[in-house]
Amino acid sequence: MATFTPDTVRNVAILSHSGAGKTTVAEAALFTAGVTDRIGKVDDGTTVSDYDTDEIKRKISINLTSLPLVWKDTKINILDAPGYFDFVGEAKAAVRVAACGIIIINATSGPEVGTEMAWRYCDERNLPRAIFINKMDRENINFDALINKIRDKFGSKCVPVQIPIGASDNFRGIVNLTSLKAYAGSPEKEIAMPAECSAEVDKWREKLVEAAVESVDSLVEKYLSGEELSHEEIAQGLKKAILDGAVYPIYIGSALKNIGIASLLDAIVEDTPSLGTKGFHLNGQHIYPKADGKVTALVFKTTADPYVGKLTYFRVYNGTLKSNSSIRNQAKGVDERIGQLLSIRGKTQTPVDEVVAGDIGAVAKLSATATCDVLGEGSLDGISYPSPVFNAAVHPKTKADMDKMGSALARLSEEDPTIRIYRNNDTNETIISGMGDTHVEVSIERARRKFGIDVELSTPKVSYKETVTGKGKGDYKHKKQSGGHGQYGHVVLEISPRGRGEGINFENNIVGGAIPKNYIPAVEKGLQEFCIEGILAGYPVVDFNVNLYDGSFHPVDSSEICFKIASNQALKKAMADAGPVLLEPIMMLQITIPNEYTGNIIGDLNTKRAQIIGMNPSGDLNVIQASAPLAEVNRYAIDLKSLTQGRGSFSMELERYDQVPHHIAQGVIEEAQKAREAAASA
Repeated sequence: MATFTPDTVRNVAILSHSGAGKTTVAEAALFTAGVTDRIGKVDDGTTVSDYDTDEIKRKISINLTSLPLVWKDTKINILDAPGYFDFVGEAKAAVRVAACGIIIINATSGPEVGTEMAWRYCDERNLPRAIFINKMDRENINFDALINKIRDKFGSKCVPVQIPIGASDNFRGIVNLTSLKAYAGSPEKEIAMPAECSAEVDKWREKLVEAAVESVDSLVEKYLSGEELSHEEIAQGLKKAILDGAVYPIYIGSALKNIGIASLLDAIVEDTPSLGTKGFHLNGQHIYPKADGKVTALVFKTTADPYVGKLTYFRVYNGTLKSNSSIRNQAKGVDERIGQLLSIRGKTQTPVDEVVAGDIGAVAKLSATATCDVLGEGSLDGISYPSPVFNAAVHPKTKADMDKMGSALARLSEEDPTIRIYRNNDTNETIISGMGDTHVEVSIERARRKFGIDVELSTPKVSYKETVTGKGKGDYKHKKQSGGHGQYGHVVLEISPRGRGEGINFENNIVGGAIPKNYIPAVEKGLQEFCIEGILAGYPVVDFNVNLYDGSFHPVDSSEICFKIASNQALKKAMADAGPVLLEPIMMLQITIPNEYTGNIIGDLNTKRAQIIGMNPSGDLNVIQASAPLAEVNRYAIDLKSLTQGRGSFSMELERYDQVPHHIAQGVIEEAQKAREAAASA
């Protein structure tokens, strides 16, 4: 590729609801720009973007893919992001490094759940954006009604820049309302303005001109005075309005028929901002980039490959990063050796000598660098990934899988920051957390394919705990005699409840040397071992006080092990006498949903033993705060998706432990007993 400057690079994130045709739009753009010789199909698994085995199998985008092309001496980096919510981390990364978002809308269905999500991602970063209405060739398309739906959902700033020539099967081209030129064909060529479009052109052009001139004072004055505005002045006003977020232009076409794609590429070059015009924030200041300035780059994606090694994707914000150089990793405080720089298009890697400010590149085998790290000078804000909300327990199938599982899962979380791996010490399970069941399943399939591990997933066990509700006395004498030295240890103690979360307190109230001081640590060790596994269902015992007040010893037969055993058994007797109960984790949920689903969500929460704490309406959304037992909401990500058609989101964190209702506790205890019996007979 030729050398580019910050002003001649466009980074565009393509976002949509799953199935709106986002990947096909990217395919048509590559074909129109002469990068490929055909438009690949998602159903056939022949697209440049969806090349991963899981993407071909599931027929959805899973990974963020960079698709560079050159159009009219401008480099356009199309960032094809997944539309499926489970892979929100990839979309967030695309929005972070893009200068503009193109939101694809299916003409037959209008704005959908994923459209709203994409819009929200752009809002979070105040990102200029445009809309491309795809599939204009489908049946029963009413352009006016479709525009009204979009404006009702996203506001009056959404303004058509193009209108269709023909409809449904007869859709054959577009009219550009800025230049008043008509285009038809595949790819489209300029034609005479069709007479059938005159009335629509007049109606929609007036709305466009009003929106475009508002951002330029001189144009407002000229417009209000009744002077005729030139096409160039309207284009100038439109570009500034888009950059300021005052206008969200609407373009139209059919990616499958390659109609409107050339015009969309023209719009990206002419109407959307580059890094050179938009600048960026560095160390809290707004900076305009220089190709010869000090290098600043942000890592926005990392992939792990068992053969190639780690591949690091970055966007250069300032300066020019060159192959075979060295650069400082600010986060890690180390210098990284930069080998051969790469331009990535799908799975194709092309060596390049340098990556200039505004452009996107990749490099292999950086040792310490991870996603969101800054390379070079200064500090940039990272990527705001959501917290994972769906958990699954991972079980290796063989000993060999167990040996490899830890490192394989660690590399997964390195590759995908929305994946979290941790060990639950209470249940002795390895937990993988993600954004949904599909996300977790795909991640495990990826680990199986890349790293050769074979594992199974299951619903995680609930981390129950046990405690006491009253006082109980334990008196146990460990005494054995079998010739020679015997065994003797005698402990008398009392236990009583403590406040929730206050832990375990041990009091030594022995007087008169009933138990020698050198055996007291052994009594405490017996306490520690007892707390690992309670008497009800084998869960950890918490929040109680131990008062050791009596006992006895033998000058010859007593030992530390004897007092440890005596302590453990005395505690079991005391706990049985002190009203033992099960405790369950209570989670605090914050659920964000459209108002229309509030009744369904509250009704569902009531079936989950939940307590509604508050509701905070905010526009079209409602934020519900509730607490519920983990046993009831372990799979809430799936339930919420079903109840809200994917439009709801939530966060969940541990709030406290509460007593399990008796009838539910009995079921947990019986299940634990069966598990112990099965393990004993195995």
